[in-house]
Amino acid sequence: MSDDFRFTVAPFDELSATEQALVRETATRVCLAAGDTLLSPTAVPQHLWLLSIGHVQQDEDASSLVLGAGETLGWRALLTGRCHATATALDAVQAWQLPKTAILSLLASNARFSARVFAGMSRQLVEEEDVNHNRELLALMLVRVRDIPLHPPFYVDGSSDMVSVCRLMSEHQRTSALVHDVLDGVPRLGFFTTTDLRDAMLRPQPLAVREVAHFALITLPPEAELFDALLTMLRHRVHRILVKDGDEILGVLSQLDLMGFVTNHSHLIALQVDQASSAEELKVAAQQVDESVGLLVRGGVRIDIVSRLVSGLNAQIFARLWSLVAPAELIQNSALLVMGSEGRGEQILKTDQDNALLLRDGYHCEGLADIVNRFSTALLTFGYPPCPGNIMVTNPLWCQPLAGFKEMIGHWLLGGNPEGAMNLAIFIDAHTVSGDATLLGNARAFALDLAQGSEVFIARLADAINQFREPATGFFGVLSRLRGATAQTFDLKKLGTFPIVHGVRALALEHRLEALSTVDRLHDLASQHALTPEMARDLEETLHLLMTLKLRNNLRQIALGQPVTNLVVLADLSTLERHQLDASLAIIRQFRLHLQLHFRLNA
Repeated sequence: MSDDFRFTVAPFDELSATEQALVRETATRVCLAAGDTLLSPTAVPQHLWLLSIGHVQQDEDASSLVLGAGETLGWRALLTGRCHATATALDAVQAWQLPKTAILSLLASNARFSARVFAGMSRQLVEEEDVNHNRELLALMLVRVRDIPLHPPFYVDGSSDMVSVCRLMSEHQRTSALVHDVLDGVPRLGFFTTTDLRDAMLRPQPLAVREVAHFALITLPPEAELFDALLTMLRHRVHRILVKDGDEILGVLSQLDLMGFVTNHSHLIALQVDQASSAEELKVAAQQVDESVGLLVRGGVRIDIVSRLVSGLNAQIFARLWSLVAPAELIQNSALLVMGSEGRGEQILKTDQDNALLLRDGYHCEGLADIVNRFSTALLTFGYPPCPGNIMVTNPLWCQPLAGFKEMIGHWLLGGNPEGAMNLAIFIDAHTVSGDATLLGNARAFALDLAQGSEVFIARLADAINQFREPATGFFGVLSRLRGATAQTFDLKKLGTFPIVHGVRALALEHRLEALSTVDRLHDLASQHALTPEMARDLEETLHLLMTLKLRNNLRQIALGQPVTNLVVLADLSTLERHQLDASLAIIRQFRLHLQLHFRLNA
């Protein structure tokens, strides 16, 4: 390439002459026309872009950013291996492409360069803190070092020759090692890295690893925050920190791992899920999901973003566990379903196992009962309790061929069993997490078709909104007596989210909507004029408020060591939260009245 790469642009102004030479050797000049794509969520990121001429628009979530000459894009995508943004040329663009391997090499070898990279990313987070991804990242900076995966300590003897040490590091896929050594009769511990290996190669004589290792180690306790770890690395110009609890060495934290964790924590959990080779390894990842929820909530991330993130991770966990216990032939001939709030994508903290297995007609699996039992038992160890109503894969009623499910759906719709309506409601919310999704599509289409014109059944299903009533004394009266001797409680599910979720579900069934989430159903109902846009908006905001109150209350219960329930002590709510709950109940009453009139429930 030519020599006109702009090394005066940050962070490239931190590069040494040798590192600049690496950039000159690996960078490629690219010319793009208006409309050409530089970044896309569907493509694996392989390059960093430095713009030379022209303008690029970067779109991510609800935000847009126009970049010009001298600006870079793609840092976060390179570090995490996944791109969330779309970047498109607005006019004729000339830019430099720097390969990922070169960028990672620069980050690993130059502390000031990597510090400038991270500082630039941090400034962007502050400037755009209303962007949901970035608010997640800001929250994660308060994570403790003990909460993120560390490299287990890997030791070599200081007297070992370089070739032996490199062979061991290669076998164990390590880029660094801790060196046990003795100097003047005193034990000491050092670091040996690939950078040390590079320096050793410049020396002509054979060397023991102790002669090139570094013995002035920087340590941190596991209680330190990630922000402290980052500052420590920058202050001492090191890329790795030893994490010690007293005299016990817990592991090694590298700067790249820290940056990768902060820039995309949910992706890290997803990676752990994909790489889990046993239920025990998967359990570790599953337990991190609830920890992430608390971090996101404290960071101010919106409840709908949290629920989508958690639902996606949970679906991956269920699918991975199923792949560990079920043979491939069973997976190919079935659909593993999650239902209820998990199916709608509205579950956040772990709750009952509402799941089912839909089998292909004519397929038989030997030992199926044992397989589903192992699946359910593993979920129990992950923290998912059994369903009180036994709506689980271990129940033969919820583990059937397609024909059996269709027959059961017919009984729900046409039979007189009062549980039929709620069973169908649960099934309508089903989502496939593993296997052949067309099986569920077939069963759902059958249910939706059968329900069309069955006004009596849908009205019977909708009537469940009247199953739970506010206290006879009136909720507003309860609010005025919060300081009484008896703690007043309110059920955020029965009296709050359930009337909204179930009422919207009944309307969705009536209008044969395919959408699963309550918010998507509200949008579809409004577009079909089944609800006014104002009512749909009010119900969406109310649902999110109640979900937020419930989550905060559950996190408080967990912190206090109390059972996780739907009951909130009204005295624990702030004045603002009480007013918000008050307004929410008024909207729910209005919606109840709408449903009662629409379905003639009091007729």
